[in-house]
Amino acid sequence: MAVDVQTEIVIARPRADVAAFACDPDKTTAWYRNISAVSWETPPPLGPGTRLRFVAQFLGRRLEYTYEVREHVPGERFVMSTAQGPFPMETTYTWQDADEGSTRMSLRNRGEPAGFARVTGPLMAAAIRRANRKDLQRLREILE
Repeated sequence: MAVDVQTEIVIARPRADVAAFACDPDKTTAWYRNISAVSWETPPPLGPGTRLRFVAQFLGRRLEYTYEVREHVPGERFVMSTAQGPFPMETTYTWQDADEGSTRMSLRNRGEPAGFARVTGPLMAAAIRRANRKDLQRLREILE
């Protein structure tokens, strides 16, 4: 069963500020609660083909995986994906102007679980949704 979770939040900061912070790999651990480390596998700057190594804790398990940036349109759209592990995933950030200099940020995770993860797909979707809401709330707290 495919997992496709999209979460949105409005942050009272200009789009360029929100996007720049959210896309900065060196700031990831500040707002993603489940990610404990991010390292560059390819040298900066960030762009299509950039590879980033993540260490995370999710559903009680330690996960290590490498995302590759697929698309980066500063201030508009950022897409990265991984084919590793039991849950290959694509993560997409989008930003749109909202009222009074605010930004609507969307965070989408989608993938096709394999193996045992396939059985737990609906539970994973719910856990991802909860985690994404908390992460976006944390991002808003930092930026506002």
